[in-house]
Amino acid sequence: MNSHDHRLQNEKVLYTCPMDPDVVSETSGECPKCGMELVPVDMAARGSEHAGHGAEGSFKRRFFITLPFVLLITALSQNIEQWLKFGFTFPGQGFVLFLIGTFIYFYGGAPFFKAAKGEISHKNPAMMTLVAFAITVAYGFSIAATFLFPGASLYWEMSTLISVFLLGHWLEMRAVRGATGSLMELAKLIPPLAHLIKDGNIKDLETSKLVIGDVVLVKPGEKIPVDGKVISGESAVDESMITGESRPVAKKTGDSVIGGSINQDGSLTVEVSKTGSNTAIAQIMELIRKAQASKPNVQYLADRAAAVLFYVAVAAGAASFVFWYFVSPQGAIFAATAAVAAVVVACPHALGLAIPTVTSVTSTLGAKNGILIKDMKGLEIARKLNYVVFDKTGTLTKGEFGISAVVLAKQSMAGDENQLLQMAAAVEMSSQHSIARGIVNEAKNRNLETQNIGNFKSFPGRGASAEVDRKDVAVGNDKLMEELGVRIPENLFIKDKKAGTTVYVSVNNVFAGAILLKDVVREESKRAVVELHRLGVKTAMLTGDTADVAETVGKEIGIDTVFAQVLPEDKVNKVKELQHRGNVVAMVGDGVNDAPSLTQAHVGIAVGAGTDVAVESADIVLMKNNPLDVVKAISLSRKTNAKMEQNLAWATGYNVFAIPIAAGVLYPSLHILLRPEWAALLMSASSVIVVFNALLLRKTRLD
Repeated sequence: MNSHDHRLQNEKVLYTCPMDPDVVSETSGECPKCGMELVPVDMAARGSEHAGHGAEGSFKRRFFITLPFVLLITALSQNIEQWLKFGFTFPGQGFVLFLIGTFIYFYGGAPFFKAAKGEISHKNPAMMTLVAFAITVAYGFSIAATFLFPGASLYWEMSTLISVFLLGHWLEMRAVRGATGSLMELAKLIPPLAHLIKDGNIKDLETSKLVIGDVVLVKPGEKIPVDGKVISGESAVDESMITGESRPVAKKTGDSVIGGSINQDGSLTVEVSKTGSNTAIAQIMELIRKAQASKPNVQYLADRAAAVLFYVAVAAGAASFVFWYFVSPQGAIFAATAAVAAVVVACPHALGLAIPTVTSVTSTLGAKNGILIKDMKGLEIARKLNYVVFDKTGTLTKGEFGISAVVLAKQSMAGDENQLLQMAAAVEMSSQHSIARGIVNEAKNRNLETQNIGNFKSFPGRGASAEVDRKDVAVGNDKLMEELGVRIPENLFIKDKKAGTTVYVSVNNVFAGAILLKDVVREESKRAVVELHRLGVKTAMLTGDTADVAETVGKEIGIDTVFAQVLPEDKVNKVKELQHRGNVVAMVGDGVNDAPSLTQAHVGIAVGAGTDVAVESADIVLMKNNPLDVVKAISLSRKTNAKMEQNLAWATGYNVFAIPIAAGVLYPSLHILLRPEWAALLMSASSVIVVFNALLLRKTRLD
């Protein structure tokens, strides 16, 4: 395969409806809901850059072109002349009003007619159908008043209605763009050029043309262009925009770096390891796209309510006209005005936007905090969690051993603790076992020089031996000591022996001492458990350790329930056990060995994804291996749900009060009648309010 097959230019393009961010498609065409032409996701996000081409630009352009004519038709309106007690008439005034009104109707109303046609053809009549219906009723009535039965027309009401709708939709789409612009924000993290090192020379190359194996130079203060591995140099890198890690991360030779992160104080030479859709940024963008396309269960309810509201609006408009024209006669103008206002004010756009705008902002906020949401249903359930199950190794603990105690035998041939540790580290240098690495790392931390060895022997499952400084040194468990004939003192006291793993050291077949190692508990684990308890959530821990070790670790962290000696294949049964007790359970694991239990849980949370964020078995993916991010995910879920409830309450409450008022229920007692243009303003304002309420989530702190 040619390495150029991995280039960034091969990334998939997704399309969305400019009026409905909930619609996402892999192919271009028309929106299945409203019939409008789908635009690329990045174009929808950029919006203003394409103001002359997209739907947002069309609404803006039509608003400003029709505005002078709307003002003119308003000045010529009989109602306005009567209210302001001034005016002028001229021959053919009615025909002039007809011409101006016709231009405003067809030019200003064009996007509504097109969208209404799409809604009807897809058997999904909604907001645009209502708008087109309302202005058509007003226009038709006005033509009749001009040519069939001369009288007051509704040209002014129709024109101001169209003008307000154009303005409202333009402002609304700007607000929606603010809620859905996360993909472009991420794309901007990748610098357009990279410093390619080739044949000893440095030249600038477009980042999209980099291939795997290329070597690039990243200077201080520059963004790292693509995922790769450091082959020379040391620096601190700011990864906050990608992983949510607030502190700079130290990088040296052999460490991985993420494209889009910022190199701070040193030069790095990086070998490209991932390009195109395999990079962390591309995977994050894909997850955000999927999250924005997925629906929480509450949105299905909102969609059904919005569909019903269309018929409610038509019925309210018809009932208003019948009542005010036949039952309580107020004249045709009054009846038509009330009917149009009732239809307009009931447009369900606020209800349709209430949930998608929140989910769009949520996916962005989560990504900025290192929380990637794969399915909104999982995030929706997370607010109800009352039990979080953690896999111990690598999640609550670092998955690496640290030394907690060194015990010397009486008259030990090792001399002191450091000498015993130095000899043990010399033997373990040749081993890749996690226990061996713990001993070697401790020796390095104490700045102990590693001695040369000879005659190294490995005893699988028991330990190792070697000649160190002309002494035979063995390091291993009690079985190895027994094989070598080394007697371990019966009265040997090691504090917290049950909480860790004991390694024995012999010199020339004589017991010299013991080293106690424990899986290092993450500093964040205790705080995470405390915070979960504060949220009313209990915790459980799964581990293959013995009961003694598991209970000690669980008590240290503050875990409520400890499951010890659990085989990997049995983890899923422990999750089921908690679920059968009536708990809503989240499983937190690394996403590989824990895949079945992640799938079984109500919410699967994969931790420590780093640059490999495509974890298939999880609902939520955490970029860092930090248990505190589980708390953040639950907090995000609860705050997201609160915003959804606020938006739904506003959207439904608005209709409950606005429809009767528009229909004229207050007119007999208070002589209050909601005119169509004011109804349009209220409808547009309602939509903008739910969008801006969703945008307030951006300022939410999850820590």
